[in-house]
Amino acid sequence: MRIGTIVALLAIVFVVLTVLADLYVDWLWFDGLGQGAVYLTSLSWRVALFLVGALGAGVAIGGNYVVGRLLAPTRPPLFALEAGMWQRAAALERGTVERALGLAALALACLGGILVGAGLAGQWDVVLRASIAPPFGARDPIFGEEVSTYVFLVPAWRLAIDTLLAVVILSYLVVLPLYAFRILGFNLQLLRFDFGLPQRVRAHLGVGLALFFVLLAARYRLDMYDLLLDQSGLVPGPTYSDVYARLPGLWVLTGVMLQSAVVSLVLIRARDPRLLWFPVVAWPAAVIVGTVIFPSVVQQVQVLPSELNQERPYIEYAISWTRRAYGLDRLVERPFPAAEEVRPEEMAANSVTIENIRLWDHRPLLDTYNQIQSIRQYYEFNDVDIDRYVVGGRYRQVMLAARELSRERLAAQAQTWVNQRLQFTHGYGLVMTPVNEVVGEGLPNLILRNIPPVGELPVDRPEIYFGEKTAGYVIVGTREREFDYPSEDTNVFTTYSGRDGVSLGSFWRRLLFAWHFNDGNILLSTSLMPESRIVFRRTIRERLPTLAPFLAYDNDPYIVLAGGRLVWMQDAYTVTNRYPYSAAYRGRLNYIRNSVKVAVDAYDGTVQLYVADPSDPILQVYQRVFPTLFQPLSAMPEELQQHIRYPEDLFRIQAETLRMYHMTDPQVFYNREDVWSVPREVFLDQPIDLTPYYVIMRLPDEPREEFIMMLPFTPQNKDNMIAWLSARSDRPRYGELLLYTYPKDRLIFGPMQIEARINQDPRISAQLALWQQRGSRVLRVNLLVIPIGQSNLYVEPLYLLAERGQIPELQRVIVATGNRIIMAPTLAESLAQLTGGRGPLLAGPTPAAPP
Repeated sequence: MRIGTIVALLAIVFVVLTVLADLYVDWLWFDGLGQGAVYLTSLSWRVALFLVGALGAGVAIGGNYVVGRLLAPTRPPLFALEAGMWQRAAALERGTVERALGLAALALACLGGILVGAGLAGQWDVVLRASIAPPFGARDPIFGEEVSTYVFLVPAWRLAIDTLLAVVILSYLVVLPLYAFRILGFNLQLLRFDFGLPQRVRAHLGVGLALFFVLLAARYRLDMYDLLLDQSGLVPGPTYSDVYARLPGLWVLTGVMLQSAVVSLVLIRARDPRLLWFPVVAWPAAVIVGTVIFPSVVQQVQVLPSELNQERPYIEYAISWTRRAYGLDRLVERPFPAAEEVRPEEMAANSVTIENIRLWDHRPLLDTYNQIQSIRQYYEFNDVDIDRYVVGGRYRQVMLAARELSRERLAAQAQTWVNQRLQFTHGYGLVMTPVNEVVGEGLPNLILRNIPPVGELPVDRPEIYFGEKTAGYVIVGTREREFDYPSEDTNVFTTYSGRDGVSLGSFWRRLLFAWHFNDGNILLSTSLMPESRIVFRRTIRERLPTLAPFLAYDNDPYIVLAGGRLVWMQDAYTVTNRYPYSAAYRGRLNYIRNSVKVAVDAYDGTVQLYVADPSDPILQVYQRVFPTLFQPLSAMPEELQQHIRYPEDLFRIQAETLRMYHMTDPQVFYNREDVWSVPREVFLDQPIDLTPYYVIMRLPDEPREEFIMMLPFTPQNKDNMIAWLSARSDRPRYGELLLYTYPKDRLIFGPMQIEARINQDPRISAQLALWQQRGSRVLRVNLLVIPIGQSNLYVEPLYLLAERGQIPELQRVIVATGNRIIMAPTLAESLAQLTGGRGPLLAGPTPAAPP
């Protein structure tokens, strides 16, 4: 046996063993989560589609070659004898060439089958959706098809057609060299389809060509459906020229392909080579005329002279369907008067809102947390989250962060395998700060702090084995003690007692994971015991997409303290880019629903998926296929339900879409008369887009304060405010969208205009210049617009960072209204000066909001 063959066999064995090892590791991981059925179901779909594709394509390609061998002449045709071809073919050692052709055909059949099977297996989700295809309850206005046709069925039909096209092309690629050798001796100058080809060969080639054209006809038919997804026109979806020019052009192309298929069959008996010119000429002519020239003529002659009148119905479709796709059809619009001044009685009536004005920006606060609360160099706060808690009987908006372990921060000499995999296994605890409280020299008031956690809320299970930065595998239940947390004079150790982890109790299991992680220490370490377990896929961004890859996930998982345990909350979405007549968001999607709320226990890694939108058809597919994976939202523990919040990514997408699609009048939309923009603000002396922000406030005409997300809007290329959007997070009004519009007959200051007024205020600018002269850096961060009663209150905190300092300190608070700007050391002093001493005190009790 040749060395090359041995190497190839060893490579194949290595690949097969690696794939099988990875599959078994995945099974063990899913089974450890109690979701083994989910893994087996998805794997069975993949395997079934691979086998169908591989066997079907392989048999079709190989079978077509066998048919070609049977049909190809064993004796040369007359024209070949006259040309002396057969003698040249004999010189080529006919048997050797045909064996080589046969081996090449076998290799192509195997390779083609594997590629087709792998392609189908990779699209298992498309086939799965099409097999169920629940209705959306709406039909498109052009073809009258249910939306599920576009979202679920058309992708599956296109997958089937493209797969068949690939198989047909590969099937004839293997047989053409055989015909070229047996009939022409590879002398292509003798090719005459008039034809010296035997009729049975012409029949074989003609049937294949006819199949090719029929599949192309089916493809053009599907292209008609895709017109409703087009984003290149005046509005998303088909416009006038698409409906009355491109659509007929696609019908013509479909007809040309079917006629070409008929011509291919006619050529089996007919000996008129002129028939070959029909597909050669008609196909490109139909493409150029039907999809380029004719639509352009219709656009220039019929549309442009009266574009609004012609496009009006299509503009209406785009507005209506886009708003529905992004959940904006349920938005409620209300006027907001925006008086010049905030009256003292409004301040008093909205004292809870005032008490929860956020002075801490998450960016400098993260630096502060890492400086004063990381405690040891191997701990790190990765992100600051915003939520609301009842603290001391008061409904408070707080900022909090989880203290995760960063093994990379261990001292270089301490970065051993034992330390990284067996001892330093988890983070510990969290910090929490009310959004408006400052202590000492401008530091946050920590109502949860230190290690172990102490403060106003109990933390019974502070260990963090799963998180945003908790990457890499660890092994628990070993002879090495796990480091828990540092104490004053010694370290405290622990043993993991959570549910997660795969047993390493046998030699073969240890060998499996050593192979999987390419780490021989798992096999060789003497620290492991029969009860040792390996815990892996510990980051939220890896754990959830592995468990449910068909969902899209919000970029900001947030930590929740519930019942003394730390739980990561994660919003998950169902999305598609195939919703008819809907505008695409940054080219990625044109339909989104926050269908699932996910909870991941930070200690034992338990994952729970709760159905937040049972009406979503995309989610209904996966509920039917994976019934054990999802639970109703009512099954979520009450402690977690109190911390459900409107997701930021969804709000951003809706706000971005609303910039254009708040215009529901076709004429206003066509003229782009009222396009909005996201306001700009100053951050670290640079203008940036204002980001959506959470706030506890009382919405106009509502009885109590609630936790909302909001974002103001300005007219395009202008800085004055025109509206603000809010999304409610508290029950029972969770998910409601409210749009408050300002009067258009007068100026309502936007964030950048307030920033300009701050810069122009002589007292403020003088103080800023003085700080900078002393070597301190002034940090101007998030400027908040807070609606109070019938007016707007603008709040911007100022931080100082010493020349060589690492801790930003909150030193001043700027507040403004329509005609006044005040800067003082605290929010209370600023508000007192703003209202002439008649504003509310900030130390009063805040009643707890009902859950």
